Amino acid sequence: MSMASEFKEFALKGNVMDLAVGVIIGGAFGKIVDSMVKDLIMPLVNLLTGGQIDFSNKYLVLSGNVPAGAALAEAQKVGNVFAYGSFLTIAINFIILAFVIFMMVKQMNRLKRAEPAPAPAAPPPTPEDVVLLREIRDALRK
Repeated sequence: MSMASEFKEFALKGNVMDLAVGVIIGGAFGKIVDSMVKDLIMPLVNLLTGGQIDFSNKYLVLSGNVPAGAALAEAQKVGNVFAYGSFLTIAINFIILAFVIFMMVKQMNRLKRAEPAPAPAAPPPTPEDVVLLREIRDALRK
């Protein structure tokens, strides 16, 4: 078997194709969650806290002459900063993504349980020669 045919057999297996589809959909789903956190959830958090929280520009100055209240991009140009705001945003994204996946798996499990179990298959009919032998046996016992 040539290397090309082995690779073709490997690449076209169902599991590999399922994995590829899952990775592509997962990447797209991650972008949706990023947008949901950035564009929907964080504005609501800012509204509830009076606009005081904007995680994207949260940082601590470690060194350098960073002016007070400078945006993160400016602060990174001027000095060394510990930018924890990006991490908090990504952590929130992860928690939301994990919760959504949990709810999806929970729903899928509920749907699987709701499906009725298939009826047991009827036993195959007894072959005619076995039926005849049983009749002969029963006749001899009488």
